[in-house]
Amino acid sequence: MARVLIVGIATLDIINTVDDYPEEDAKVRASAQAIRRGGNACNTAVVLQQLGHQCSWAGTLADDASSVIIRDDLTGYGVNMDAVQVVASGHSPTSYITLNQRTGSRTIVHYRDLPEYSLTAFQQIDLTGFDWLHFEGRNVTQTRAMLDIAQQQIPAVPRSVEIEKPREAIESLYEGTKLLLYSRNYAHNSAQPHGITDNEMNDPVAFLQTQQQTIPTAEHICSWAERGAWGVGQQGRVLHSPAIDLPRVVDTLGAGDTFNAAIIHAKLAGLPLADCLRDACQLAGQKCTQRGFQKLC
Repeated sequence: MARVLIVGIATLDIINTVDDYPEEDAKVRASAQAIRRGGNACNTAVVLQQLGHQCSWAGTLADDASSVIIRDDLTGYGVNMDAVQVVASGHSPTSYITLNQRTGSRTIVHYRDLPEYSLTAFQQIDLTGFDWLHFEGRNVTQTRAMLDIAQQQIPAVPRSVEIEKPREAIESLYEGTKLLLYSRNYAHNSAQPHGITDNEMNDPVAFLQTQQQTIPTAEHICSWAERGAWGVGQQGRVLHSPAIDLPRVVDTLGAGDTFNAAIIHAKLAGLPLADCLRDACQLAGQKCTQRGFQKLC
């Protein structure tokens, strides 16, 4: 068992299941509705908990009824919340999700009225004793400062960063990390000023080769949904693992977060990159066959 600190957000997810995604200005009936705790960092934490690790979540909660649901869910999985920052005002981040039952795809409208996790709160965490630190690539300036603090205090402890969306100065989070986890969305939408060509935006191999040349000291991994995942290590060799063949896709919500958790788990176990990709694709695929995260591992 490893001790893992995960820094990022928690959300309340309101999920409406529909037979097919509605057209604009249409009125459809949901066949089911669920209210669950969500958020990239917290999803990754609950998967890692099920994989046998002890996770601590560092994030922000509002003082409202939605946060009670979030806190209760994380407590049920055994996630430690000693580092949580509670804000008296504000509203818990809420994701309104339309889940297409026919395809398993999801469309998300996200509302947020809550400050990001602060550098001041992070500075209060005793980082000694952690075996891995994982950060969502958001709140870029303060996250960069958190990474620098970790480098100063526990330089030997690996750090990973999820790069999900193009954000201003997101590249500043690359330096000093052991593992960079990119989404397909990021590879697609990274703009020309970031040094990525149109061809690379649609080619995971070319994208990862460019990233590896930029930060040769890190491993770079990019998940690509139904096409599987690619990774490149310090030696520059690009590896690929296909997605598993699924009889039916039920719910893709959180599959990427599950993939990231499985990669971290495999790295903590000392597995080579090829095995990390294989295991992560398998667990992410399994997630797509069920709703939620219960009994995933």
